[in-house]
Amino acid sequence: MKIVIIGGTGRIGSKVVTLLRERRHQAVPASPESGVNTLTGQGLAEVLAGAAVVVDVSNSPSFEDAAVLKFFETSTTNLLAAEAAAGVSHHVALSIVGIDGAPDSGYFRAKVAQETLIRNSSIPYSIVRATQFFEFFKSIADEATDGNTVRIAPVLFQPIAADDVAKAVSRVAVSAPVNGIVEIAGPQQFRFDEFIRLGLRARQDPRVVAADPQARYFGTELGERTLVPGADARLGDIRFEDWLAQSAVHAAPA
Repeated sequence: MKIVIIGGTGRIGSKVVTLLRERRHQAVPASPESGVNTLTGQGLAEVLAGAAVVVDVSNSPSFEDAAVLKFFETSTTNLLAAEAAAGVSHHVALSIVGIDGAPDSGYFRAKVAQETLIRNSSIPYSIVRATQFFEFFKSIADEATDGNTVRIAPVLFQPIAADDVAKAVSRVAVSAPVNGIVEIAGPQQFRFDEFIRLGLRARQDPRVVAADPQARYFGTELGERTLVPGADARLGDIRFEDWLAQSAVHAAPA
């Protein structure tokens, strides 16, 4: 089966390509580097010819409110139109757990707009909403740092490893469309501040993590359960401490 992965050279997309090829599918990565541009429509008709499934794991190059909204609206509109013309029978998109409950976040509003376009199209679809990735714990901490203090809201948090995200997206891609949302998350719940504290401690980062209920995340204040999935979420296998240990091994000098 031919499956086109939009954003197929990125963190998640490259893993999805590898997993699908291991299952003997024709997994085709598509990105501006390969001559496919969803913002302009360049290369879409050619790459989608004969495709049964499209997996969209692309992301905006800018997180500024207007820019990110324009990216997801334009890219998704062009992609869905090209899919309809090519006879694609399943559109899979990677999204984020909790975006409905964070209206102050421009990035989350843009993902809601993307999901709305997908739901209103004629193409059967599956939206995979993931919690935050382990891989972003340091960038989250950096964004929340004031001097030597990292201010994080002490709300529930259930992050997931990128490898588990890719596995979940790959499984959905080769299954029947759900015409709805599939939530995925890691196997452990933390307090958000404790998660960041554990990650920084493992990296011997001296910054102090402070629990601050007013601390914002992607521009929005958080409720207790904004960032955790519902009871029916599919859970990954990789635990944070195991990921930290493994990533430390890979980062160690030879």
